[in-house]
Amino acid sequence: MVQELVADFLCVFQRHLSNSIFPILQPAIGVGSAFEGWAPHKNPIYCMFVPLKPPHGYSFNLEPEPVVELTRRNFRIRVCQECTCTVKRPAANVLCFLHHPEEELRRNRGPSLFYILCKGAYLDVEKIARWFQNFMKSVWKELPQSCCYKMQLQSSRRSCKLKLTNASESPIFIDLIFGMQQGDSDIFVSSQTSLDEPLTPSTSWPESCSIAEAKLFRRMAREAQSGSCHLNCLQLCAHIVEGTGFSTYTMKTIVMHLLATTPLSAWHRRYLLSRLKDVMQALHCCLEKKRLNHFFFGNNNVPVDIILPPGFREAEPINIYKRLAEDASLHAEALCDI
Repeated sequence: MVQELVADFLCVFQRHLSNSIFPILQPAIGVGSAFEGWAPHKNPIYCMFVPLKPPHGYSFNLEPEPVVELTRRNFRIRVCQECTCTVKRPAANVLCFLHHPEEELRRNRGPSLFYILCKGAYLDVEKIARWFQNFMKSVWKELPQSCCYKMQLQSSRRSCKLKLTNASESPIFIDLIFGMQQGDSDIFVSSQTSLDEPLTPSTSWPESCSIAEAKLFRRMAREAQSGSCHLNCLQLCAHIVEGTGFSTYTMKTIVMHLLATTPLSAWHRRYLLSRLKDVMQALHCCLEKKRLNHFFFGNNNVPVDIILPPGFREAEPINIYKRLAEDASLHAEALCDI
């Protein structure tokens, strides 16, 4: 239902805003635990990743920001105007942003993308979120789901969060996240930040592996034997660490490493307790070493059908537990939690 709703909305978007100066929304991709099959809560948040492409007359270019922490890379999306004088289009009057007078452009096309969705020359996450939220609010009645569900927009600076309710069912929570693909790879930059990064500038787009992760779990679902317990194992581990300093992403990273190095036949449900023991022992070992490697950086075990940007496989592994290695009190607290 969530996928159908978002697809219907994107169709309405295309109908209203085709040939406009707004970014072109690509088909949404389900990411996160709810779509990977291991949601640890009764009412999960359904995250849909909406890739952006530049409208006619513009280009989007990724620029890496200086690396502040080895565990995170941020990018900015520079917006550039392109010459369209030589582009053959059926429309009678196609104005070129670079070679037509500004007054004529304003009279015929209205404000440019820079005025509406940018801060300086860069796409502004918060402006895009507000624009998207306002558009969702204005066209909700056009969606067939509006007959069955009441929609409420939830407060969010960097995404579009929806709460859907009807007369008899539990609420459905949807989070629409925006981003841009890195080349032809499965790695994107994303509007989403982690919970401990509330002051991320509005022009910063953190690197995201969520689509590559979803692709990995879809691959495992195809190849795993009937009765595989890898999702049950991850779901149980996510429950186990609730209320501790361990994040569900920590458990997910450990399970991804084990999936890449343990035969799929060993994940049959009759081996569930053994695999749970493997996960918890791996977590304990990572804590003792103060090191948990990111799954997609410098890892030769990443399946070859997951497309990574140049240099990912050869890069130095990134330590997710870098803070534990630098802060003795945090490390002691983690050992207490385990």
